[in-house]
Amino acid sequence: MPFRGTQAQLLLPPTRSLVRAKRSLAGLPGGGGTPLAAGLEAASDLAAAVMRRGATPVIVVLTDGRANVSRDGRPGRAQAGADALAAAGRMRAQAHASLLLDTSPQPQDSARVLAEAMAARYLALPHAGAAAMSQVVRAASPAPSR
Repeated sequence: MPFRGTQAQLLLPPTRSLVRAKRSLAGLPGGGGTPLAAGLEAASDLAAAVMRRGATPVIVVLTDGRANVSRDGRPGRAQAGADALAAAGRMRAQAHASLLLDTSPQPQDSARVLAEAMAARYLALPHAGAAAMSQVVRAASPAPSR
């Protein structure tokens, strides 16, 4: 679910297929506006829907943690950051299992602070490709029930 411009968009429904997830991630462009709060809220809503269907979701957020688009779509780092931390706090309250992969070339405190607010596991992966991300996500995911 990329969050760019002013909103988040579901590109790949929840799946256990890491191959499908890798393919989807490979085509995602980076840069531009980051409505981080919108992305976190959309991910949390989707995780709640998955739980209602009886599955156990794991939210994986790939970000440098630097929001620059506020929840109402306006540019500005201060409000966007506050909105992202508020959304992260709501995620923490919902207790979804989550993982934050810091994609910044030089990891900074913004992603670590966001992960802490979410109660997410934090990993700095500045140059990680699909294989490394797949390995980390697989390790964080609960074993499938039989």
